[in-house]
Amino acid sequence: MIKIPPAVLSRVAKPARYTGHEQNCVVKDSSRVDAAFALAFPDVYEVGMSHLGLKILYHIINRRSDAAAERVYAPWPDMEAEMRAAGIPLHTMESFRPVAEFDVVGFTLQYELSYTNILNMLDLAGIPLKSADRGEQHPLVIAGGPCAFNAEPLADFIDFFVLGESEEAVDDVAAAVADWKRAGKPGGRRGFLARAAAIPGVYVPAFYDAAYNADGTLAAVTANHPAAAPVVTKRIVADLEHAPYPTKPVLPYLEIVHDRIMLELFRGCTRGCRFCQAGVLYRPVRERKPETLLRLAQELVDSTGYSEISLTSLSSADYSCLKDTVGLLIDRFKDQGVSVSLPSLRIDSFSIELAQEVQKVRKSGLTFAPEAGTQRLRDVINKGVTEKDLEEAVGAAFRAGWSGVKLYFMIGLPTETDDDIRGIAALAYRVLDIYREVKGKRGARVSVSVSSFVPKPHTPFQWYGQDAVAELERKQQLLKSLFKDRSISFSWHDAHVSFLEAVFARGDRRLGEVLLAAWRRGAKFDGWSEYFKFTVWQDAFNETGVDPHFYAGRERTADEVLPWDHLSAGVDKSFLEREYRQALAADPTPDCRRGDCRVCGVCQGLGVDIIDWGTSS
Repeated sequence: MIKIPPAVLSRVAKPARYTGHEQNCVVKDSSRVDAAFALAFPDVYEVGMSHLGLKILYHIINRRSDAAAERVYAPWPDMEAEMRAAGIPLHTMESFRPVAEFDVVGFTLQYELSYTNILNMLDLAGIPLKSADRGEQHPLVIAGGPCAFNAEPLADFIDFFVLGESEEAVDDVAAAVADWKRAGKPGGRRGFLARAAAIPGVYVPAFYDAAYNADGTLAAVTANHPAAAPVVTKRIVADLEHAPYPTKPVLPYLEIVHDRIMLELFRGCTRGCRFCQAGVLYRPVRERKPETLLRLAQELVDSTGYSEISLTSLSSADYSCLKDTVGLLIDRFKDQGVSVSLPSLRIDSFSIELAQEVQKVRKSGLTFAPEAGTQRLRDVINKGVTEKDLEEAVGAAFRAGWSGVKLYFMIGLPTETDDDIRGIAALAYRVLDIYREVKGKRGARVSVSVSSFVPKPHTPFQWYGQDAVAELERKQQLLKSLFKDRSISFSWHDAHVSFLEAVFARGDRRLGEVLLAAWRRGAKFDGWSEYFKFTVWQDAFNETGVDPHFYAGRERTADEVLPWDHLSAGVDKSFLEREYRQALAADPTPDCRRGDCRVCGVCQGLGVDIIDWGTSS
C-alpha cells in the first residue's frame, strides 16, 4: 500500500484528485479475487471521473465475486514531478496498491491525443512500455473505447484491445483471466493472449503482421497465429434495456467536468452524419423504456444527492419517448430541486413545449449543432437540418425565456468553400435577428464554437484528406473577421491539435515509434493547450523519418488497404464508399431508423435489431 506524505499533497493543485476514499467506491480484499483490474483513464481525475464508460466497467467487474476493479487517472504534471522525486509509483485510488501489482491494466481510449499519457502512466507504474518487453511478472495491458477501432498506432504498447461495447465483453475477459490464473497460468502471457484472441471482439496485435508497399501504403495486415481471426468484429449489447447500469457511482471530493447524474437514454444513432464516427461505431439505435429510465434516475438520485440529471446519448432529442420521459422526471424530482438537462439538441427535434418543461426547475444553456454554414454543405455531410429548422428552434427557445444559445460548427469539411465559411457568420447574425423579432429588442448572446474537421476511420470521409494547417488557420481568420457584433463570441480549436489528431486517427503501426519519441521528448497531456507543444511532435517525426502529412492530408483511393480494415464496426465498407460518393454529389441519405433500410450491414451482420419504443404522447 502506497502512502502519500501530507507534504506532497500540500504542494500540488487539487490534492483531492489523489486522496481516494470517495463515497460509493468499492474496496475488495485482493487476496479473495482471481482477477484484479486497474481501470486506467489517461487524463486528469476530473475528466476520467466524468466518463460513463469507466463507471460501467467499474460496476460490472465489481459485481463479480472473483474480480475487483480499482481506478487510476493520469496525475497532473505537478503531482507526477512529486511522485518521481519521491519514488512513488502509479497506484490506484481504492487500495493505493501499485498498478504494477494488478493482473490487468485497462486503458480507456477516448481521444488520440491521450496516447502519450498512456506511455507516461505505464512508465510511472514501472511497466515496460512495449508489449514485447513485458515478462510474466507484469500485468496484461489492454484497451478499449472508440479509438480502439484503429488500434494500429498503439499496437506496440497494448497486449490486446476490446472492440465495441463493454457490458458483456468485460465479463468474458474477467472470466478468462480468473480461469487462467486458477489453472496456474498455462502457457504464460502468450498462452493467455491465445485465450483472449478467441473471445469475440478481442484483437491481439502481436498475432498480426503488417506489410507495406513500395510507396509506403499498407499492403496487408495478416494473422500469424491460429487463434487470430482475419477480421475482428465489435461487440454489441442487443438488449440495452436489461444491461447493467451504474446507479451508485463513485462521488468525487471536488468538482468534475460532468458533475451530475448521467442517464443514458439510448445507444446508437442512424442519422448518418458522414463525419461522425460514433454514429457508425454504436449502430443500431437501442432505446431504454421510460419506466426503466425513471427507476434508474431514482436510484441515482438516492445514491448521489446530485441536483441535475443529464439525459445523455449521441442525440438525446431523438429519443422517441423524450417528451413524456422529461415530464415524468420533472414531476418526480421537482420537489427535491433536481433539474433535467439535455446536453445538445438536434435543431429539428426541438420544441417549445420541451423547452418549457426543461426550464421548470433550473434554466440551463442551449446548444445546437448546425455543423455547416450552408444547406449545400449540410447536404454533403448529411446533417439533415435546414436554416428554417434552426430559425424555428431558436425562436422557440427565445419565446420560452432563453436569451443565449451556443452554435457548433466545423470547418475544413469535404468540398467546403469560403462561401460556406461566410454562411456560418450569416447564421449567427440571423440568430440575433430572431431574438429582436421575438422580443422587440436586442439582448441575445450567441456563442459560436468552431472545430476543424478530422477524417475518422469507419466513416464515409475516412478516405478524404484533411485541410493543411495553414488552410485551416486561414479559414479561422476569415470567419473571425466576419464577426463585428459584440453579442457574438467566437472560439476555435488549435489547427495543429486537429492535425495531430488526424495523423493518429488515420495512422498505422509505424506511428508507434513517433509516439515513443515524442513522449521521450516530454509530450503529455497533448489535449490540454497549456501542455501541447507541436514543436516536440515535429522533432519526433523528424527523428523517426515519418511524414505526418502522409497520414493526415493524403486522399486515399477506394482500393487502398486501410490500417483498420481488419477491425470491423459491423458496417460494410461498400456502404461507406457509397455514402462518400453521395457526399461529393451533395446527395443526402434518409435516416433508416423509421424508414427504409439503407443496408449498412450492421443489423444483418450482427443480428441486432433497432429498438425504438415509439412516442406515447
